[in-house]
Amino acid sequence: MEPRAASATEDEDMLDSLTIGRRIRQLRTDRGLTLDDVGGSLGRAASQISVIENGKRELKLGELQKLARIFGVTIDEVLSPEAPSKRAALEIALERAQRGPLFAALPLPRLAVRKTLSDDAIETILGLHDELQRLHRERAATPEEARRANTELRRTMRKRNNYFGELEATARGLLDAVGHAGGPLSQRVAADLATHLGFTLHYVSDLPGSTRSVTDLRNGRIYLPVSQAVGSDPRSTLLQALASHALGVSEPKDYADFLRQRVETNYLAAALMVPEHTAVAFLQSAKEKRELSVEDLRDAFAVSYEIAAHRFTNLVTQHLGIPLHFLKVLESGAISKAYENDNAAFPTDALGAVEGQLVCRYWSARQVFDVADRFSPYHQYTDKPGGTYWCTSRIQSSSRGDFSVSVGTQFASAKWFRGRDTTHRATSTCPDAGCCRRPPASLAERWAQHSLPSARVNSSLLAAMPTGMYPGVDSTEVFTFLETHSPA
Repeated sequence: MEPRAASATEDEDMLDSLTIGRRIRQLRTDRGLTLDDVGGSLGRAASQISVIENGKRELKLGELQKLARIFGVTIDEVLSPEAPSKRAALEIALERAQRGPLFAALPLPRLAVRKTLSDDAIETILGLHDELQRLHRERAATPEEARRANTELRRTMRKRNNYFGELEATARGLLDAVGHAGGPLSQRVAADLATHLGFTLHYVSDLPGSTRSVTDLRNGRIYLPVSQAVGSDPRSTLLQALASHALGVSEPKDYADFLRQRVETNYLAAALMVPEHTAVAFLQSAKEKRELSVEDLRDAFAVSYEIAAHRFTNLVTQHLGIPLHFLKVLESGAISKAYENDNAAFPTDALGAVEGQLVCRYWSARQVFDVADRFSPYHQYTDKPGGTYWCTSRIQSSSRGDFSVSVGTQFASAKWFRGRDTTHRATSTCPDAGCCRRPPASLAERWAQHSLPSARVNSSLLAAMPTGMYPGVDSTEVFTFLETHSPA
């Protein structure tokens, strides 16, 4: 078995001190020096040298320079991040495991790493430790963990105004590489991007049901579905696959890492379809005319309304200085996605998560479902406990049903938007239960004791999050698919 790479812990300095300590021990023993020899030359007791070699004390720069002179090597050799030997790599991994939180939670004594402890024994112990960690992650990967991760990710996006400059720069570099000057991204240019990144495209009818696409990194192939789901854009699926490759996406460490990867991949794909440099010029011109509109951005770049709304929130606060909020709400009233930097008070659970929470029935995100005209945008002012907000909402359809996409802003910023002259107005006092969650007294009196509804429970809410290389993806199906389609 090959030496194991040390895993990450809560103390990043541990890797340096342990690796440097083992390297000092290796240099000392290779030169036939004792602890007393090195301690005498360094002006330290032998016991202190032992502490250093065991990675329990960090060294100052002056001490590192003296040790380098004692061993006749450069300071870079002393500081090398590579373990000096296979045995040292195993000892470092075992020591780090024993210093980690999982081992600390177990009622086990520390295991002294002696020469009599064989490499095979250490590898077995580390294998057991890794399996315990995996089981612990699976047990912790509950809907609660997912909500916590989503909440933290939303805070991060809010701090950045939902704008990722490094991803915008990556998109610009890719588009420049294929000579795309601006405007809508055609399917041909999307295919050119694939060629530029070293991939050929293959449309198949047997794509694993748990995937949107599959990338074969060995043979430089991207497999895409022959038929597209209702409301989907074939460019989007391809660009998300290319974005994953361009960003170096790998197996996520945990659910939070998976969510971050998904957000960054979707952001880059959208930035390719709606390039920043041309979109910002378009939006700035619209603001000057007081005609900002998500529909116009959608039409100018030939994307879906949802992608246009996402790009609107990516760019308008950063470049136009207008705080916004975004909502994707299912027909049931439950939030699917949400973002705000304008202090719009979304409903939350005790963990601060908004996903799955019911939006007030008087908000435009739900009022739009009652509008007969689904071809025109719906605009509304809503008086809320935190102030008055203007919103524009539109219904979208997918294979999973209808949902609304809304973009809104505080009353003072509504002057920049088309639709600001709407006469639709509502009042919401949520989270006060008397707003829309408590039935009218007359109905409650008539039916409270004479009704017995059967709830539709989403069983996935009670189960652990999907496990595997990527949450929700059946790895066996993917590997079998790749084996079947491999040109080899």
